[in-house]
Amino acid sequence: MNIYQISNPKEGEESFFTLYQTSTIKIEAIRSKLSAPGEMYDQKEDEWVVLVRGNALLEVEGEEIPLSAGDSLHLKQRVRHRVLATSDDALWLAVFSS
Repeated sequence: MNIYQISNPKEGEESFFTLYQTSTIKIEAIRSKLSAPGEMYDQKEDEWVVLVRGNALLEVEGEEIPLSAGDSLHLKQRVRHRVLATSDDALWLAVFSS
């Protein structure tokens, strides 16, 4: 699979593609096309995410964090977060570990 060829989601949606998974780790490619806040997450696992392409604005425990291509962020388990908005071409890699 070529992550740059993953189809774009519709406006207001995100698409998730599992690239690799074991009992303790999962790696996802995520395409986002959000102009309004997305779902609030409060996950059981740690997440490390890198924005591969595009721009994004995240909310992490009430704080807004702008990201540009190449920026990464570590989100510990149970840290409430969501994507507020992205550019139309936003592409992420996320690594979840338990």
